[in-house]
Amino acid sequence: MSGSLHVVGHPLIQHKLTHMRRKETETRDFRRLVREIAMLLAYEVTRDRPLTMVEIETPVQKMRAPTLAGKPICLVSVLRAGNGILDGMLEILPSASVGHIGLYRDPETLAAVEYYCKLPEDVASRDVLILDPMLATGHSAVAAVSRVKQSGASSIKYVCILAAPEGVKEMHASHPDVPIFTAAQDSHLNDHGYIVPGLGDAGDRLFGTK
Repeated sequence: MSGSLHVVGHPLIQHKLTHMRRKETETRDFRRLVREIAMLLAYEVTRDRPLTMVEIETPVQKMRAPTLAGKPICLVSVLRAGNGILDGMLEILPSASVGHIGLYRDPETLAAVEYYCKLPEDVASRDVLILDPMLATGHSAVAAVSRVKQSGASSIKYVCILAAPEGVKEMHASHPDVPIFTAAQDSHLNDHGYIVPGLGDAGDRLFGTK
C-alpha cells in the first residue's frame, strides 16, 4: 500500500461528488456532501484495520465475535477545509483523537506556510489519517505529512476528495511511504494552482466565504 494511490470509485461517492462539483450547489448542500463522502471514504481507508475475537453474550447465547484491534486512530485536519472531512470521519470513528495543522498557500510561490499545529501527545503511537479535501500542488500535503512525521508518527495515510496528478507526483516523491485515498484524480492544475475541472475552492464553498 505504501506509495500508492487509491481512487475510491464507489457509485455513491461518485454520485455525491458530481453534485459537489456543480457551481450552483449551495453552501449547506456542499457541506453535507463533503461530510457524506468523508463517511464513505472512512470505510475504504479503514478496510485493512486488524480484528481480534472477543467473547460476548447475545440475547440468545454466548459467542466469539470480531472487534477492532491494533493502534488507535488520530484524525489530523489540515485547516481550514479539512474540518469538512473531519466531521464525516468522526461520525464513523467517534473514538479517534483529533489534531489540527494550519497551513496557507503563499499566493506568489504556492508554497505551504504553517501558522498553527496542535497534535495529540500520543500521536506517535497512533495510525494517522491526514484530511484535506484537495490535493492540488501537493505542497500543503507534503508539509502536513512532514509535520506529523516530526511528531513521531510512522503509520500515516492521506485522505482527500480530489487530487491532481501534480500533487500525487509531489507526494510520492516526498513521502513514498504514505498512501493516498481520494474520490477522483482530475486532469491537471491551472495557472493559479486550482484543480481542473475540480470544484473550486473547497474552503470557500464549505464556509460560504466567497
